[in-house]
Amino acid sequence: MFPPPKPLLLPNTYAYESEPMVKPTGFREYDARWLFGKEINLMGVQALGMGLGTLIAELGQPKEIVTGHDFRGYSASIKYALIAGLMSSGCKVHDIGLAVTPMAYFAQFDLDVPCVAMVTASHNDNGWTGVKMGANRPLTFGPDEMGRLKEIVLNAQFASGAGSYVFHENYPARYIADLTKHAKLARKLKVVVACGNGTAGAFAPQVMEAIGCEVIPLDTELDHTFPKYNPNPEDMEMLHAIRDAVLQHKADLGLGFDGDGDRCGVVDDTGEEIFADKVGVMLARDMSAITPDAQFVVDVKSTGLFHTDPVLQAQGARTEYWKTGHSYMKRRTNELKALAGFEKSGHFFFNVPPGRGYDDGLVSAIAICEMLDRAPGKSMSDLKNALPKTWSSPTMSPHCDDETKYGVIDAVVKHFEAAQANGDKVAAQPIRDLVTVNGVRVTCEDGSWGLVRASSNKPELVVVVESPVSEARMHEMFEAVNVVLRRHPEVGAYNQTI
Repeated sequence: MFPPPKPLLLPNTYAYESEPMVKPTGFREYDARWLFGKEINLMGVQALGMGLGTLIAELGQPKEIVTGHDFRGYSASIKYALIAGLMSSGCKVHDIGLAVTPMAYFAQFDLDVPCVAMVTASHNDNGWTGVKMGANRPLTFGPDEMGRLKEIVLNAQFASGAGSYVFHENYPARYIADLTKHAKLARKLKVVVACGNGTAGAFAPQVMEAIGCEVIPLDTELDHTFPKYNPNPEDMEMLHAIRDAVLQHKADLGLGFDGDGDRCGVVDDTGEEIFADKVGVMLARDMSAITPDAQFVVDVKSTGLFHTDPVLQAQGARTEYWKTGHSYMKRRTNELKALAGFEKSGHFFFNVPPGRGYDDGLVSAIAICEMLDRAPGKSMSDLKNALPKTWSSPTMSPHCDDETKYGVIDAVVKHFEAAQANGDKVAAQPIRDLVTVNGVRVTCEDGSWGLVRASSNKPELVVVVESPVSEARMHEMFEAVNVVLRRHPEVGAYNQTI
């Protein structure tokens, strides 16, 4: 019998090397994230694999799964521990080796395999590990599946069986061939391709060259110490590095990919970053011009332009605001048969064509280049400047422990619900609308809004503000939200602010 995992074991002890350790908070809303060595050990990862194999059988799926790993110094060992657990539960494992996350999603279709377990901490700092999982392509697990997986693993309710293992040699070539099978761009674009020394650096320059771009590589050498900055296209440090390269090389645009390649950030030809929700509006304009009355899904962190943009209104585009998180967005985009889903973090979900419903930073990058290709004589900044002006913050994340963050959010939601009921003003204006599908998004009478929610994958909260009126109003919304947060001592310092 495999023992139930312990929530904590001391490193460099007999128990640490002979018993599984799994901190319960690592089971998050739609994937799993732990600090490797401190919150999970290799035997704990093996227990996770056994639990996942057990859950796959419970869900009625064939016990067959694709797995790969990102470029961190410990990811390969974690993957093999996971594989050991999957095989001991009776799974046939298809190993595609070093990969970006969307390559594993692609392999589910390409190899006709129902399930996926990608070992990656995505954009989290070094020291983190995790697994993105699914058992019904192109969807990934949500709270129900993650809750049941947690129960199975922590209670050691494992099924046993005789699994098998297949390694697919040089699998990235199949993924790259699929991405680049379409006609090349008619327009020669000079593009900075930035990868922050993460996994996408092994593939992104080759893909962008193959579609006809002149590529300026930036930090594309693989280095799991991330010597320059963390590969996260929402972080201003990465965006500023892309800006500098765009200006130096007089590039048409800059594209930044996160650590596991499922997100893409954009800097225009003037060196200005375009937050992903605004890129989504530009893509929605382009796509709805080709497909009238198009349906889109966007997350609650995204700009209000999806509802107010006159071009989208004239083209009959319909947009629903939904929960933040790649699994939530993927599922809702699939349910509504939407043309695409856009998330402010840079996760974009394109249904057929041009995608298969999952998030892939390279599919997004190709769609952006094709949008420019369909706009002869116009630059990326021209397309950006054609949007109605709003002032938007980046995603800002104050620290808040996993054990307390949801309680804080519940209290913040109740605060703004009471303010609305009492007719209280926020940032000196009446509340026009509250959206509480995921944290709280409070919109004032002039359209300025602020969002507070709990991060689904880190011990943090998430704060975003926007105003269609002025930069000053954006700052006022931030202050109005922040003063409520500061009533809770559990909320710590921000990673970045406006």
